[in-house]
Amino acid sequence: MPEWTEADSATYRVIAEIAVPGRREMMATLLALVPFAAEDTFRILEIGSGEGLLAEALLDRFPGATLLALDGSETMREATRSRTSRFGDRAQVRPFELATLDWWDLMHGADLVVSSLCLHHLNDAKKQYLYKAVVERLSARGAFLIADLVEPLHAAARRLAADEWDRHARDQAHALGEPDRFAQFVAAKWNHYRFPDPADRPSALFHHLVWLKHAGFTAVECVWMLAGHAVFGGFK
Repeated sequence: MPEWTEADSATYRVIAEIAVPGRREMMATLLALVPFAAEDTFRILEIGSGEGLLAEALLDRFPGATLLALDGSETMREATRSRTSRFGDRAQVRPFELATLDWWDLMHGADLVVSSLCLHHLNDAKKQYLYKAVVERLSARGAFLIADLVEPLHAAARRLAADEWDRHARDQAHALGEPDRFAQFVAAKWNHYRFPDPADRPSALFHHLVWLKHAGFTAVECVWMLAGHAVFGGFK
């Protein structure tokens, strides 16, 4: 599997504010989907924490929760540690390699497994194996929530996703008062639907939902989608 590099991490940190369509709305939607009350005590595992934005938001919103964040990039782990240090021992950060199996047992007993913009690096078969591993290790009240790229099944839908991604990146750059940042997004060839990258292997949304159901989740849902990015998941 082509590897994510520290250069990729550096590029992402520069353009992330404009490169993720509806970034704030996507995160807010994922947070709203968490099936626990603010006062509940529960354990979270995050697959691919990136800069730590989601980890921070989860710990802020759910003060009774603890979180273990996994990421394969040293600089991303450093960013997550910095962002979550104020939560003390409620937050832990560890290295992992997404495509391996040796971290799976860290999910044992977790009540919530989350992943944002990470799982599209796995091929279809590995996604299905992972979904089965998650449902087998989650607590009985557990949920698996995902925000990620999905693969359009028709050329017309792919063109639409590409156009919408560019439009949202341009609009977000202008909203920040930094229109030149859109040029950075284009130069980085970050729009997967225009510039396919062998490290990116998004799957069709329909397939994700079928795989989650077959893995053993009682309910599977997609609650948000924009420019080829979706928030979906499964509940035990």
